[in-house]
Amino acid sequence: MEPIKITFLGTSGSTPQKERNFASVLLSFRGDNLLFDCPEGTQKQLMLSEHSLMKIQNVFISHMHADHFLGLFGWIATMTLNQRKEKLVIFAPRGGAEKIKKMLHEVVRPCFEVEYKEIKRGKILETKFFEVNAFPLKHDVRCHGFVFKENDKEGTFDRKRAEKLGIPPGPLYSRLVAGEKIKINGKTFSQKDVMDYSRKRSGRKIAIVSDTRPVKETVAQAKGADVLIHEATFIEEQKEKALESLHSTAFEAGEIAKKAKVKQLVLFHLSARNADEKKIFEDAKKAFGKTIVAKDLETISI
Repeated sequence: MEPIKITFLGTSGSTPQKERNFASVLLSFRGDNLLFDCPEGTQKQLMLSEHSLMKIQNVFISHMHADHFLGLFGWIATMTLNQRKEKLVIFAPRGGAEKIKKMLHEVVRPCFEVEYKEIKRGKILETKFFEVNAFPLKHDVRCHGFVFKENDKEGTFDRKRAEKLGIPPGPLYSRLVAGEKIKINGKTFSQKDVMDYSRKRSGRKIAIVSDTRPVKETVAQAKGADVLIHEATFIEEQKEKALESLHSTAFEAGEIAKKAKVKQLVLFHLSARNADEKKIFEDAKKAFGKTIVAKDLETISI
């Protein structure tokens, strides 16, 4: 099973810290690299990571606050200087794509195609191996959370079964697994003839939740997720500030994780007010035990 790699390019909220850049997450799977938010400093963080800043295909901007998208322009300028050829797709909330496009073309003339797509509730990206869905959060501007979902594996190919049926090894096997029908000696075979469906597996699931107050929608969307990445701008003793600014506390993130029955909670988007990482962890742990506080450039594989 090929791993899904989650790299935290930054973990700070609102302002950068000495040890923490603005919050952003890079998700890598089967050659696809998905960037969730692109704040100031993102390209430098990419250079410090194991990932290439030239090989990201899709960027998802959760909302149009400066600390979540201002890194786009310098990064795209660098890729232009390096003569990138591949298309880049930028997903942004309603109205955001137009703003980004206008700002970008005032300061940079990309040498490669940039496509802009509006984020709407539901499926926004689908590939052969996974899909990305978006859902609304509760912040002071239009804001979205994201769910990466690997496709379910219906079963495994049974070579012995195929050989008994007289199907010769080679490309016919992959065609059958892909769902095609083939004909050999007058007999027609389909996927069900060569698959062992007793070995099916549900696809892995990762939810990424940026600036928001706790919402029921997150519980529904993150249900059973392997990893829930949730903002924890404040700790519980600062709840008034969380209410005022429409952010979450670490304890509230823990409550969401518990209700959603996720396997792992990872906290990010941490306020500079809370330098004591242990305090953030203990706050969340009161509600949900399987919690970690993300560090910049840390990679988690699932």
